[in-house]
Amino acid sequence: MMTRRIVIGGGVAGAAIFAGSQLIAGPRGGRGNTPDPRLAQFHMPLESAPHTRTFMQWPVAKSVYGAAQLRDVQGAIVTIANAIAAFEPVVLLAARTHHAQLATKLSSAVELWDVPTEDLWCRDSGPTFVVNDRGELAVAHLEFNGWGRKQPHANDALIAGAVAARLGISLLKTGLVGEQGGIEHDGAGTLLAHASCWDNHNRNRIGRAAIEGRLLGALGGTKMIWAPGIAGADITDYHIDALARFVGPGRVLIQISSPPDPSDPWSVAAHETLNILRSAKAASGAPIAIDILEDPVDIRAEEDDFVASYINYYICNGAVIAAQFGDSRADERARSQLAALYPGRKIVMLNVDALGRAGGGIHCATQQQPSTK
Repeated sequence: MMTRRIVIGGGVAGAAIFAGSQLIAGPRGGRGNTPDPRLAQFHMPLESAPHTRTFMQWPVAKSVYGAAQLRDVQGAIVTIANAIAAFEPVVLLAARTHHAQLATKLSSAVELWDVPTEDLWCRDSGPTFVVNDRGELAVAHLEFNGWGRKQPHANDALIAGAVAARLGISLLKTGLVGEQGGIEHDGAGTLLAHASCWDNHNRNRIGRAAIEGRLLGALGGTKMIWAPGIAGADITDYHIDALARFVGPGRVLIQISSPPDPSDPWSVAAHETLNILRSAKAASGAPIAIDILEDPVDIRAEEDDFVASYINYYICNGAVIAAQFGDSRADERARSQLAALYPGRKIVMLNVDALGRAGGGIHCATQQQPSTK
């Protein structure tokens, strides 16, 4: 079984299990794949800006999860969708054959669209919405290739285009292969990413400078902050959204415990990212403000590769939807910090351990459509 945290066979070599499938034929960014010039008119709003709706995906891939774990992750998706639907409309993307079954489980505020899927990670395979000053919506198309051709994605690779077509909006080529979970933005021109999931031949072969230029152009940024990350240790090549998030212009919340553990490459890489942020400046020229959230310790899950990320929360209209892990002290500390960072929003904390076992979290499973009103 493949999880997002540890790839079959150890590292990227596990991708060979799918040789000959759509997986191997997936796109890679290249010099001939030029960005749409219309992107210059658009930008991506901060996640905490008002939304029209949230998109999510229904997981069906037994080849990824096995039957038992698939039921567990499906249950987590229902829990998250219903929680968000108390605050804003939700669209769950799923092939029509699943709609009757799903309708009995979902809030009436969750709408089902007939868009076939394989997996649940809408942050990565879903549409990256951008807006312009005229209030027009478009999709900046970060082509999805199964996290570097590591997982089948024949349906998931088509989701961004299918959503754009249904909404009647433009799908704008960025010239990049990658995932939105691998890039953070502060809504005011500053972007943050681990290079390991962008400047990587399993996605893009155009060099760091060209990747940076295209990312800035895709999201309306003017300043890029790179940290190295880790390539090949998990299916995402270390997405930034499990470690650090912009909570506002020039302000980052990072989940990290001190001191670093030299024997743990994830700890070493996280502290490397923290040190880079401490010396970095935002697009405004001001130093990055940093808030630190400590890791939980006494959690329910026992798996070594479980992802216990409070940082992988989702901001919707009027609420922050976050995970709790059974460490009562750490869970309450996270709730308190999120409440302070997002005043006026209700903090809703869910037991979605099934996603942590699969190597992700709530942010990974959601995608916001910004309001243009």
